[in-house]
Amino acid sequence: MTAEPESAAPPVLTRLLVPAGLLASVAGAFAYVGAVDPNEPGHYPACPLLRLTGIYCPGCGGLRSAHAFVHGDVAAALGANALAVAGYVVFAVLWTVWVVRTVRGRPLRIALGPVPLWGLGALIAVFTLARNLPFGSWLHP
Repeated sequence: MTAEPESAAPPVLTRLLVPAGLLASVAGAFAYVGAVDPNEPGHYPACPLLRLTGIYCPGCGGLRSAHAFVHGDVAAALGANALAVAGYVVFAVLWTVWVVRTVRGRPLRIALGPVPLWGLGALIAVFTLARNLPFGSWLHP
């Protein structure tokens, strides 16, 4: 009777391929938006909801926000879409936690229950509603 060898964990560099690939994709997208100014007409399609109804969706101003963020203008990025800037920060934190856990050989487990998911949905709904009401005009892109 022979003992089967235990499967060894892949080397750290192999485990980091997926997080590195995701970061490269996001960095490439930000580099493109940083190079091609969304403030100049004709480069990107208009938001269909805004175009058809005049209502700002939660993503309206996201490209302008990313463009300003890439150029280091955080105030303009917040002015274009504050929710998007919060998303950039959340992505950076989660990606960093993912990499640290990957280096340590532990999987990243994000198990969100219904309460956080409903809370996130409510936050997006309130942001969308507020930016379309007269008192929320400061949230317009």
